[in-house]
Amino acid sequence: MFAIVRTGGKQYRVAAGDKITVEKLPGAVGDSVTLSDVLLAGEGADLTATAGLSVAAEIVAQGRGEKVIVFKKRRRHNYRRRNGHRQSLTMLRIVSIGAAAKAKPAKADAAPKAAAETKSEAKPAKAAPKKAAAKSEKSA
Repeated sequence: MFAIVRTGGKQYRVAAGDKITVEKLPGAVGDSVTLSDVLLAGEGADLTATAGLSVAAEIVAQGRGEKVIVFKKRRRHNYRRRNGHRQSLTMLRIVSIGAAAKAKPAKADAAPKAAAETKSEAKPAKAAPKKAAAKSEKSA
């Protein structure tokens, strides 16, 4: 079975056992990752529905790509700029393609919930509506 998944703004054709290099994903070597953005799946010429389908992968390595030199020049203006860039990459080994399984909640998932609770507590404490009401009482 194969699947086409989207991650990092790019699309990859994967099958169980494949190794692919994608843009940096959070996690350490040995962690499992679920790619839930499946665009197409099938076996041979037969295509299957992608609703609820996900790809399980394992992080094999975290690294960086080769250096790309960015050189800018404007002729007859003595303008030269040389810059380099190395993209951070993650190497994944595809474990399986199948139905989406509920993943264990990570510590990073718990932080937004706590932030949402503090925001909801902060909403009633806004002073702007109270000031507007106070001004109308003084003028009356």
